[in-house]
Amino acid sequence: MNHTATPPPSQQRFLARLGRDRRGNVAAMIAAAMFPLLGLVGSGIDMGRGYLAESRLQQACDAGVLAARKTIGSAVIDDGLLPDDAATAGNRFFNQNFRADSYGTENRTFAMELETDLSVTGLASVDVPTTVMSLFGFDDLPISVACASRLNFSNVDVMFVLDVTGSMRHTNLGDSMSRIEAMRTVVRSFYDTLEESSGTGTRLRYGFVPYATNVNVGEHLQSDWLVDEWHYQSRTPERTGTTTVPRYDADYDEISGDKDPITEYLSPTCPTSTNVPDYDDTVEVSTSPHIYYYESVTNGTEYYCTASDGQFVVSGWVYTDYRQRSTFTENGTTEQASFRFDYERRTIDVSSTNGATGSDPAELWSTIELNISHDVDMETHWWDGCIEERATYRIFDYDDVDLDRALDLDINLVPDPADEDTQWRPRYQNLVFARNKAWDNSGIFWPFTTPNTTADYVRPGWVGQISTCPTAARKMAEMDVGEIDSYLASLTPAGQTYHDIGMIWGGRLLSQNGLFATENADVSAGNPTSRHLIFLTDGQTESMDLAYGAYGIEPIDMRRRWPIDPMTLNQTIEARFLFACNQVKENNTTVWVVAFGTTVNASMVECAGAGRYFEADDAIELDAAFQTIAESMGDLRLSQ
Repeated sequence: MNHTATPPPSQQRFLARLGRDRRGNVAAMIAAAMFPLLGLVGSGIDMGRGYLAESRLQQACDAGVLAARKTIGSAVIDDGLLPDDAATAGNRFFNQNFRADSYGTENRTFAMELETDLSVTGLASVDVPTTVMSLFGFDDLPISVACASRLNFSNVDVMFVLDVTGSMRHTNLGDSMSRIEAMRTVVRSFYDTLEESSGTGTRLRYGFVPYATNVNVGEHLQSDWLVDEWHYQSRTPERTGTTTVPRYDADYDEISGDKDPITEYLSPTCPTSTNVPDYDDTVEVSTSPHIYYYESVTNGTEYYCTASDGQFVVSGWVYTDYRQRSTFTENGTTEQASFRFDYERRTIDVSSTNGATGSDPAELWSTIELNISHDVDMETHWWDGCIEERATYRIFDYDDVDLDRALDLDINLVPDPADEDTQWRPRYQNLVFARNKAWDNSGIFWPFTTPNTTADYVRPGWVGQISTCPTAARKMAEMDVGEIDSYLASLTPAGQTYHDIGMIWGGRLLSQNGLFATENADVSAGNPTSRHLIFLTDGQTESMDLAYGAYGIEPIDMRRRWPIDPMTLNQTIEARFLFACNQVKENNTTVWVVAFGTTVNASMVECAGAGRYFEADDAIELDAAFQTIAESMGDLRLSQ
């Protein structure tokens, strides 16, 4: 009979314990899982290296396109290609931030392109060799990143305060164009840069204040901002009888040169003529009858303007070395009235400039009828838009200016219609005489009345172009290319250099707190406007005591300086310029100063501050200065 052997009890107890012991199972499981666990940990290590390389590659790509876009600055690029210097700068910054063998990487690449909106885009790639993951057939991790940078502009207001004095006709050494032509070209290029770099929904506005001895701001004044009458250094005629004088017939003969007509065109402003004749000495031909002649040579442009629907029809002549002989032949006699004059501070009704009342615009080109040379026919005098400044006083301490008295320096003060001290006065240059200065420059300036004289004293408005009225200023507004080109073309160089009046009115037209607060307000509370004033000049302050400017005839009217004061007129103008500049900056405005063909003086340096003033010896350096300004205005940033 078959039977199964039974182990002894001690063996049974051992086998039972062995059946319950799982330590060998755990070891087997660990051994079985080791291979996939190794792959998981190895991939984590390789992926970590990959993420680190990708992060550094992105930083390097960003640094490269930022450097490239910064190098381009505000340059205008026509061919659509990234300039070599920008490419060099971009690659240098990329290489510095991610070297060829960083993190053991291979096959590093970096390429940049210039987009149509002048942003710079970049693509960078690299291979990260693997360690453990290579056991699974993954020899490397390919990584690529994209980057882009652009020069962005938020809402920006730019006020150009431009020197249009006579010296702007000159040409700097090394240039092929005059200073004013170079200025036109560079300002237009600056405009193009800002417009091309602006984003959707961005508001870019521009304003202009051309300045010389005065500024032309009349069309921007309201009726209540102008006085009804003002006190001009003029004269009153009184007939004393008649005298017999020779009568002459005149003949004018063209000798040489060219006199070409201008093709008529429409303009928002009437350009200032630049034709300046140079007269030869008079030649006597005979004494009985008396015949004499003189010759003159003229260069420049003579404009004629006719008002038409708020604009001007402009015509005229262009003179090129035009020589003319003027011959005068005695032909009998004629009776001529004789007069004597009282030269005095004459109060004249100028309320016609107000037109209506209140906030209506002032009446530009309004006229007054007044006799100042005879008593037969009334003489018509036109207001061309230039002004005399409101009340001020002699300032000796510019660290303690009383703006309750220096109303001319308070750029935010709105006139009170009941207080003429706060209002402006229309400038009528043909009304004013510089007593007691003769036409040959003899005599002295005399601030008191000169009665009962037959003397014919100098009219500053008739002396060359020292008292000329510049092109009309433009308020802040969005402008298209045609408007910019037309306005820049209307700028005509003439007059003396008075920096203060340019800064004062540039600040007024740009201010968000003064005369045009509503128009210059931010678009919205969360979308502020960046305000910039660019002050360009080609010379130092160059005043002339004979000039009729924004403060009258300085040695006669003596509103801001007396001849006995310790400061010269030039020094007074410089001090007021600097004070006005500081007022502008207090309106949260950045001021830039550019000296073109001249040096930046101490007042200009202090006005602008470090990094915001430039000296440009030629057109190339002028363009570079404006590029730097445009770049500084923009917000250079990463687009993605």
